[in-house]
Amino acid sequence: MSKRINTNSTNGSAKDSSIDKQKLLLEGDTGHFSMIKMLHLADLITELNGFCGIMSIFSSMRYCLGPPSVHTNLWAALAFMPFGLFFDFMDGKVARWRKKSSLMGQELDSLADLISFGVSPAAAAFAIGLRTPVDHIILTFFVLCGLTRLARFNITVANVPKDSTGKSKYFEGTPIPTSLSIAALMAYWVRQGWILENVPLGMWAAGTSFEFHPQPGEVGNFAHRREEWKYNSWHMFDPYTPITYTSAFTSALDDEKY
Repeated sequence: MSKRINTNSTNGSAKDSSIDKQKLLLEGDTGHFSMIKMLHLADLITELNGFCGIMSIFSSMRYCLGPPSVHTNLWAALAFMPFGLFFDFMDGKVARWRKKSSLMGQELDSLADLISFGVSPAAAAFAIGLRTPVDHIILTFFVLCGLTRLARFNITVANVPKDSTGKSKYFEGTPIPTSLSIAALMAYWVRQGWILENVPLGMWAAGTSFEFHPQPGEVGNFAHRREEWKYNSWHMFDPYTPITYTSAFTSALDDEKY
């Protein structure tokens, strides 16, 4: 998640100039390619984050259409997610380097994160075998929690206390990129061959209308818990807060944009 709108908090005039120029491009009749013209370099890198998420989803779909024993597309689906995290990390770096940020960049970042770290892990979970109707409901709950988390971030980030550099001192909830820990678990299952009929813990209530795999239940619990967690930023990390070290790693990367 990005708060690139505040990357120039120490230089208000530069930030206002960047935003005003973007507003003019949005409101005025500027001719062809006006939307492309108003994008900053950091915004284009954010688009690459979204690209990775979409390609991950398509790879999961291709696996479902192909022979179950060929895992190439499934590996591709899981591999695109960390690449999305890389671009999610780099867009903030570039925004600060160029001293350019925008309201559109902030919204782009949240939308790209939802695709790469919300929808694509759910699609991969479906591909590896979590395909019952109850599984679908729980995976949908996971994505909606990510959606709500990002929306809340966008409307509350301006009110979070900042340090002297303009970075947030703490965040409410864990960043949505922490779902990569779930992707890492799925990658381990694929390597072990624990997919489709061999998914760990098997299927519960098999043969009934409520059959489900217990794993997406843990995913839903993770999504619910991350809405409740409050933790310090990486520079104020407290090892006794209820946060996993995987979350700490991804939040450390994400903190570079705050």
